[in-house]
Amino acid sequence: MLTDDELRAVDDWRFKLHMPSRSAAVRELLRRGLAAEGYYGQAESGSPSSKFGVLDDPDKNVP
Repeated sequence: MLTDDELRAVDDWRFKLHMPSRSAAVRELLRRGLAAEGYYGQAESGSPSSKFGVLDDPDKNVP
C-alpha cells in the first residue's frame, strides 16, 4: 500500500515516461532499485513504453 504522496510521485513519474500502467511503473522502479543495489542486470533508461508490458517479448506481434 502506498500513501497518497507516494502514489502521486509514481503516477507523475509514470506519465512523464509515457508508461502504459501504474503496475508497469512500479515494476520498472523495482527493477531500477534492484539494479542500483547490484541485484539485477543493468537498468535501461529511455526505453519505449512497449518495453514495460507484461509479455516476455514485447517486440513479438501476438494476434
